[in-house]
Amino acid sequence: MKREMIIVLDFGGQYNQLIARRVRECNVYCEVHPYTLSLEKIKEMNPKGIIFTGGPNSVYKEESPRCEKEIFDMGIPILGICYGSQLMAYMLDGKVATAPVSEYGKTEVDVKADSKILEKVSSKTVCWMSHTDYIEEAPEGFRITAHTPVCPVAGMEWEERGLYAVQFHPEVMHTQEGVKMLSNFVYNVCKCSGDWKMDSFVESSIATIREKVGDGKVLCALSGGVDSSVAAVMLAKAVGKQLTCVFVDHGLLRKNEGDEVEAVFGPAGPYDLNFIRVNAQDRFYGKLAGVEDPETKRKIIGEEFIRVFEDEAKKIGKVDFFVQGTIYPDVIESGLGKSAVIKSHHNVGGLPEHVDFKEIIEPLRLLFKDEVRKAGLELGIPEYLVYRQPFPGPGLGVRIIGAVTPEKVRIVQEADAIYREEIAKAGVDKGLGQYFAALTNMRSVGCMGDERTYDYAIALRAVLTSDFMTAESAELPWEVLGTVTRRIVNEVKGVNRVLYDCTGKPPATIEFE
Repeated sequence: MKREMIIVLDFGGQYNQLIARRVRECNVYCEVHPYTLSLEKIKEMNPKGIIFTGGPNSVYKEESPRCEKEIFDMGIPILGICYGSQLMAYMLDGKVATAPVSEYGKTEVDVKADSKILEKVSSKTVCWMSHTDYIEEAPEGFRITAHTPVCPVAGMEWEERGLYAVQFHPEVMHTQEGVKMLSNFVYNVCKCSGDWKMDSFVESSIATIREKVGDGKVLCALSGGVDSSVAAVMLAKAVGKQLTCVFVDHGLLRKNEGDEVEAVFGPAGPYDLNFIRVNAQDRFYGKLAGVEDPETKRKIIGEEFIRVFEDEAKKIGKVDFFVQGTIYPDVIESGLGKSAVIKSHHNVGGLPEHVDFKEIIEPLRLLFKDEVRKAGLELGIPEYLVYRQPFPGPGLGVRIIGAVTPEKVRIVQEADAIYREEIAKAGVDKGLGQYFAALTNMRSVGCMGDERTYDYAIALRAVLTSDFMTAESAELPWEVLGTVTRRIVNEVKGVNRVLYDCTGKPPATIEFE
C-alpha cells in the first residue's frame, strides 16, 4: 500500500517507539529503523521526512553511533531530538560538549515564534529534558530557535536545508506542546497530507491478503487475545472458509479462558470460522520443566506453538500460509537492527528457522496496540472483545518468575481472577491500561491460624498507559488492595504474602519477564 512515510532512525533512545506513535497520531505513517539504514534504502523508501532519536552516548566519542553525513544533503527534512540534535550539530561542524549543568525532567524553555516547528507554541513552554551533553555552539548556517538558562541551543534550524533540532523530547507527554511541535514538523515542514487512517488500512489490508492468498489454505494462530482475534477476523473477511483457526490451550491461560475463547470463536460463536481447539497443557509443561531463564521460556513457548500448528496443519492437509497477531512493538522490542533486545516476543524471536508453511502473514505487524483496537472496531468486533485486558502470547509463562509448574499456574490463575474481579467490582478498571497478578519466585515465612507457613508472594500490577510503550504505576485505592490481599491470602492455597508493583515503564517492562 502506497502511503506517505516518516522514518525514525534509532540511535539507541528509549523513546523510539513513542516518536513513531506520536507521528501516527498526526495521521502520518511512521516506521522505526536502525541508524545504520543505508542512503540507498532511504531513497528507495522515499520518506517525506526523517527523525533522529535520542540516545545514551556522547556524539564526540569515537565509538558513538553516527549516520552517513550525506544524509543531510538528500533534500529530505530532518528533525534531530536530544542525541539526534547533538549529532546534527557535531556532524555539521558545531560544538557539542559536556554541559556545565545537566538538565533532567520538566524544564521551562524560551522559544521563538517564527520557527516552523515551533509555530503557535507558547513563548515559554514546559519541555522534558534528559541530557548531560549540550550543543555549545550551533553550526554555521543554523539559527537558534529555543534556549533555557543553562542550555544555549535548546532548538535550532536551517530552514533552507530542511534541518531542525531540539534538545528536549517533544514525544513524551511531559512536554506540554510536544504533539503540536511534531505536527508542525510533519505538516509545515514535510508537507504531509495525513493519509494514515484506520478504515483505509483495514480495507487495503483485506484486499492485499485476498490477492496474496489466492486459493491457498491459511492457518491462523488464535490465542483469544486482542491481537490474534483482530488478525483472525481480518483473515476471515479476506478469505472466508479457506481459513482455519487453531486455538492452542497451552495451560498458561487465565482462569476459564480456554472455554471463554471457544465460546466466542467456536461453532456456537458469532464468527463463521473453522475452529480447532488443541489441549496441549502437558506438552508445554514438559518442555518448560525446570527452565527458569525468561528468554529461554519465551523461545520454548514460541517454538512449541509452531510445532503444534505444524501438527494440526498435517491433519487438515497442505497449508500455504500461517497467520500471527504480531504487532509493531513486538517487532521493535525483539530487536531492531542494533537496538537492544528488551525481550523476545514468542511470535517474533521464538520462531524456528524452518517451518512447513510457504509464508507467514502478519496483518497487524505495522500497528501499535491502540491502532489494533481501532482496526478491530472497523472490522465490527464487539467493544468488549476489542478492549479486553491484554494478555501476552507466552501467557502466564511470563507472569511466573522462574520455573513453570502446574501448581504455580493454579496459584497465579486463582490470584489473578480474584484481582480482576475486585478491580471490576470497585469500578476502578476504567482508565487502567493493564492490570494482573504475577507469581514471584520468593517464598517467605508467615503465620496463619497460629501455624508457621513458608509460601509464595503474589505481586499485583496495574499501570496507566495509552500506547503500552511507556506506563506509570496506577495508584489504586488502598481499600481495594486490602480486599484483594485478604481474599488472595485466604482463598489461594500456597500464598501468604501480597505485594504491589509501583514501577513504571521504563525502567521496568509491563510484564514481569
